[in-house]
Amino acid sequence: MSDLALRREIIAAANAMSQSGLSPGKSGNVSARDDAGRVLITPTGVPYADLQPPHIVAIDTEGRAPAGSLLPSSEWHFHVAIYTARPEVGAIVHTHSLHATALACAHREIPAFHYMVAVAGGDSIRCAPYATFGTDALAEFAVAALAGRQACLLANHGQIALGATPAKALAMAHEVETLAGQYVAALQVGPAVLLDAEEMRRVLEKFKTYGQQVKS
Repeated sequence: MSDLALRREIIAAANAMSQSGLSPGKSGNVSARDDAGRVLITPTGVPYADLQPPHIVAIDTEGRAPAGSLLPSSEWHFHVAIYTARPEVGAIVHTHSLHATALACAHREIPAFHYMVAVAGGDSIRCAPYATFGTDALAEFAVAALAGRQACLLANHGQIALGATPAKALAMAHEVETLAGQYVAALQVGPAVLLDAEEMRRVLEKFKTYGQQVKS
């Protein structure tokens, strides 16, 4: 994919994230890894509706951007750390979605209350411990919470979702918010009845062929 096309995909995902209410105002951020190994990320403090391809910031593993670039998102640390730890990840979406953030503020993970929790790659969607935003400590906690997973919550903060493309990472973020909303609703009724480890292993195996598959 060309540099321009990737920048446009990031902007499209950022606008969709904002317009859907997944991340209110200027909160959240979106990034993708380019063919040169750089991280292309949304800039800090710019309304998503105003974004143009040149506004997307290309940074290296130290967060350095070319002269004249806008400042990258303050959360660039965990974006870089995740790409470094997970070479298969192509894009990252970070949101402050309502229900995922509510659970994160209670330091609660999303357990196996519903089989669709497996969409994120495991039998739970973990909640990373709290650390100040934009720090290496938060990046370290996020990477650990994402081990073997495609999403996690961040304590007192929000959620992170991964994907091969910005659109797929955004779709994962929507899945996490839907599950978070369902779990919060279930907790209003009473303690949620969780699926056991054996059932979640079966579900995870079935998810390997979930959805449309290309026949060889």
